[in-house]
Amino acid sequence: MVRLHRDLLRPRSWTVRVRSAVASTLVVAVCLIAAGGALLGVLYSSLESSARSAATARVTLIAQQWGSGDRDDDRRPRVENSLLATDGQIGIVQVVDASGAVLASSRGDSSASLTTQQVPSSEVRDLGRVDVAGIGDFWVSATGVSSQRGQATVLVGADREPVEKVVSTVALLLAAVGPFVVALVAFATYRLVGAALSPVENIRSRVASISAARLTERVPVPDTRDEIARLASTMNHMLERLEDGQRAQQRFVSDASHELRSPLATITAALELAEARPELRDAALLNDSLLPEARRMRQLIEDLLVLARSDETETAAVSGDVDLEDLLYEEAKRVQATSDVRTELSIVPVRVSGDPYALARMVRNVIDNAVRHADSRIVLSCSMSDDTAVIAIDDDGPGVPASERTRVFDRFVRLDSSRTRDEGGAGLGLAIVADTVAAHGGSVHVTDSPTGGARFEIRLPR
Repeated sequence: MVRLHRDLLRPRSWTVRVRSAVASTLVVAVCLIAAGGALLGVLYSSLESSARSAATARVTLIAQQWGSGDRDDDRRPRVENSLLATDGQIGIVQVVDASGAVLASSRGDSSASLTTQQVPSSEVRDLGRVDVAGIGDFWVSATGVSSQRGQATVLVGADREPVEKVVSTVALLLAAVGPFVVALVAFATYRLVGAALSPVENIRSRVASISAARLTERVPVPDTRDEIARLASTMNHMLERLEDGQRAQQRFVSDASHELRSPLATITAALELAEARPELRDAALLNDSLLPEARRMRQLIEDLLVLARSDETETAAVSGDVDLEDLLYEEAKRVQATSDVRTELSIVPVRVSGDPYALARMVRNVIDNAVRHADSRIVLSCSMSDDTAVIAIDDDGPGVPASERTRVFDRFVRLDSSRTRDEGGAGLGLAIVADTVAAHGGSVHVTDSPTGGARFEIRLPR
């Protein structure tokens, strides 16, 4: 229970729905507080400005009438009662002489003047905030006025109470509506995110139900054409790659078992024959049966190990300077010494960086393939094209059909229909070539040769 409470206090342990709801709630709450504060500030400023403007206008009208209007019996200037009246904005009106006595005022006003400050004639001055005990709080505007009875000051106070009451009412409304809006946003976000993630959950559950024996199944792709649809398509592509990889692995194991079974069967039969008939255990049995099959099985195992290592690493394990012309020259001498195929050389100094052993094995595998299929001659050449080293190996054999020029680099693929050991190896040599070239960042492809057979062209970065 304690651990559950701790997890609830850790945002990283929350689900995506909860994190989204909390984040949207916080954002909306901050925005509402900021917008509400700005609204109250603008409203207060607008109402204050309107009240002050009304007070200033009233001061100007009273000053004009006080200085030029009719007079009563005691020679005192007279002001219309409408100008002395108060309303929703004007809270108090006074006309004060130089001694501070109130000459005229709004109804209900106290006998004490708002201020004793004197203002020059024809100048409207803002006296700021004045708090009158028992009456109210006002923004006071004043102006001086001259008459036959002397200098006087007109004071008009804009009432702050209505402004504050309106602002307080709006603030209460915002405070009442704000939590409801925040709760509604949190609920809506939680539900909408849940609805948006439901296809993801369907994809997850479908992928979780797919086992190695059911890689043919696919996840449903929604018709929305959005990120969820792209995720489903990506998952299906991944399942396709896994299915292809599984099929390739099964085919690889099956072909490897088949290729290993043949030499093992030959060796077993020869040993059983030697056990049954000891007089046959001679050099012919060793040289014709046991040793060739043992060598063939060893070569096959070495090729399998090379392919396994190439699957583990995508780059060359060792890097060093390799002279390609030297590799071709040594292989040409080997072919001339071990076969009847005529070898022609067309080489220039070409140096690349890579694994010397792997590159030598690559060149030998391609040349052995050319010798196996050549009628009478092969041509070995190397050159530079821009920053790319090019190795070309041509033969005058039957060539490679255009439809098979990609498949020939697959593992355990042999184009000879008889699949006899005399006509071909285990079908791993060119697969090793393709993996080695890829590990060195190059490319290999098969084309027609000017000699009439096939041309294997290897391109490696310099």
